[in-house]
Amino acid sequence: MLFNSFEFALFLPIVFILYWFVTNKNLKLQNLLIVIASYIFYGWWDWRFLSLIVFSSIIDYSVGLGLKSQQNNAKRKLLLICSILVNIGFLGFFKYYNFFVDSFVDAFSFFGQTISSSSLNIILPVGISFYTFQTLSYSIDVYRRKLEPTKNIIAFFAFVSFFPQLVAGPIERATNLLPQFYKERKFDYDNAIDGMRQILWGLFKKIVIADNCALWANRIFDGSADYSGSTLFLGVIFFAFQIYGDFSGYSDIAIGTSRLFGFNLMRNFAFPYFSRDIAEFWRRWHISLSTWFRDYVYIPLGGSKVGNIAKVRNTFIIFVVSGFWHGANWTFIVWGFINALYFLPLLLFKKNRINTDQVAENKLLPSFKEFLQMGTTFFITLIAWVFFRAENIQHAFSYLAGIFSKSLFSMPERHPKDVIILLVLFVVVEWIQRDKQHALQIDTIKIPRFLRWSLYYGIIMVIHLMGGTQQEFIYFQF
Repeated sequence: MLFNSFEFALFLPIVFILYWFVTNKNLKLQNLLIVIASYIFYGWWDWRFLSLIVFSSIIDYSVGLGLKSQQNNAKRKLLLICSILVNIGFLGFFKYYNFFVDSFVDAFSFFGQTISSSSLNIILPVGISFYTFQTLSYSIDVYRRKLEPTKNIIAFFAFVSFFPQLVAGPIERATNLLPQFYKERKFDYDNAIDGMRQILWGLFKKIVIADNCALWANRIFDGSADYSGSTLFLGVIFFAFQIYGDFSGYSDIAIGTSRLFGFNLMRNFAFPYFSRDIAEFWRRWHISLSTWFRDYVYIPLGGSKVGNIAKVRNTFIIFVVSGFWHGANWTFIVWGFINALYFLPLLLFKKNRINTDQVAENKLLPSFKEFLQMGTTFFITLIAWVFFRAENIQHAFSYLAGIFSKSLFSMPERHPKDVIILLVLFVVVEWIQRDKQHALQIDTIKIPRFLRWSLYYGIIMVIHLMGGTQQEFIYFQF
């Protein structure tokens, strides 16, 4: 079920009414309603994949109980390995089986040997990369004794399948989300109203920004051989805002929807295109995934508290694995590799934590230095995005070769003025609100009701009149 669909527009108020007016006096019934609603939400695509979520939930719930009762370190480690193998096994089979088979065949073909492959027509379950990492966080934290395992199976199943963030995050930690299912939840009007604003802004980013940019990004990337360098450069800018509007828009809707039900999810985006270096970018982009890899992969490897050679190794591991998490294509691995190259100089020269404050804090405009830093960071991010969007490695290199040609300084053949104006206005609004949790977070005391409602209806009108062709959220494929 898509957030930007008619079905969800009916589904959400029904669940909301049942949650606050029917089951509100019984916490177990509320949690059970969330499980049922989440399974309906997920099963809307293909009910058969519900078996994967249920099985994964049973395994990790059982592992948690086993870790609680078991004091022998070797047996505790064996239980954790069981959880990892089951979850990564599911993920590896459904997402990477054909990738490994095809890569194996290509490797032999490179040396002049021809072997037959047995690739399968495997359908990728929506959101498997997200809920797999979410359940793993539970098992790992229980193993580390950072979290007390739960005996409340309904609360645990609700944690794993919580519908607002089930298929595209944020990837919640069990230490943050699971305890919220234990506590009685009371309706908070102000929190719910701000959640509605966040949902509205998320829909705007998805329907108006992302879907319009997707139309032009797809045309330009699909026909890249026929366009000038300036058009190709414009195409990757469209893709940059497509993926940002699409993914951060989903996160806004997920977080806002959760707030309607009394839950607080972690922030997943913090205006990343205003970053002054690539380290700051990765602290602001897909925060739930970046911090997941930091805490469960990077730090256990030694993090940055090791020698330079180990630092380089750890950095490449974390970025390449992050790239591979996004999909079974060498383009994602190269994308991760490029970002590791960007990040390494900052790490080795201990400059990766210099931009932790708000850019142009308490100022209307950035300084020339900050403007240059943001421009440079955005530019190198665009170069990496080419590999992320390209069909294959050859396409990525040919696309970049087209950009850096003499025609880069010509007038683009494709330059939709309405979309470009929208992007400029969008950037201005996000810049003004860059110190907020989301761009529609406003002070209701300072802004009269008439102006607030005019703003809401204005955004709804823009969504209705200028929304692009409905498309699935881009991160569903991951």
